[in-house]
Amino acid sequence: MNILKSILLLAALLPGLALAETAIPLDHAPIDLANKASLQRGAHTFVNYCLSCHSAEYMRYSRLEDLGLTEDQIKKNLLFTRNKVGDTMTVAMRPGDAKKWFGNPPPDLSVITKALGPNFVYTYLRSFYRDPKRPTGWNNVVFPNVAMPNVLANLQGDQVAVFKTHVDMVDGKPEKEETFSHFELVKDGSMTPAQYNAMVGDLVNYLTWMSEPAKEQRLHTGVYVMVFLFIFFIIAYFLKKEFWKDVH
Repeated sequence: MNILKSILLLAALLPGLALAETAIPLDHAPIDLANKASLQRGAHTFVNYCLSCHSAEYMRYSRLEDLGLTEDQIKKNLLFTRNKVGDTMTVAMRPGDAKKWFGNPPPDLSVITKALGPNFVYTYLRSFYRDPKRPTGWNNVVFPNVAMPNVLANLQGDQVAVFKTHVDMVDGKPEKEETFSHFELVKDGSMTPAQYNAMVGDLVNYLTWMSEPAKEQRLHTGVYVMVFLFIFFIIAYFLKKEFWKDVH
């Protein structure tokens, strides 16, 4: 049932996201699933800034040991609730409260990069800007009118979006259209833009790994399987020739 709810929520969001994706070009996310240090930093950011609202119900804390962390490190640095290391990453916020506060319950992030793509998530997290017209005071050029506030604002700082106005003639009448131009930083955060981009890169790297933790192991196993099949094919080929050599 939880999986069905997640699919339905993503299905409801995707039409809007698909339209938003064409608003600006998406930046390339620095994905490197072999970089354990990056994945550990991303896990720390996820637990500290994302997990208070978003759950990851299909991910267990214990799986973080695959990133080179010990059980003791997970307990001290990443487990801030009464949950056990073997528990899944859930949140205490009730869906009813989330709907009242944000309009929609925040989606589960277990497979968010598989649903939307790492480039989308990477660009989205760097595209919030101040907008006094929105209930939260924030908007996003990748996902216009999103209900989510910029929870990383203290790190990134406050930026405003600069739009260019174009006038097109439609049926003989002028129509104005605004297109995004660039961001302007109006209040510094605790990080420089380069540091913030690197932090978001680590976070998206972790989200990508979390969507399929066994991917690297599966790919390595696949190589051994292909080598075995190739060797077995050679053996089978010569065995077949030996069996059929007297058949005319």
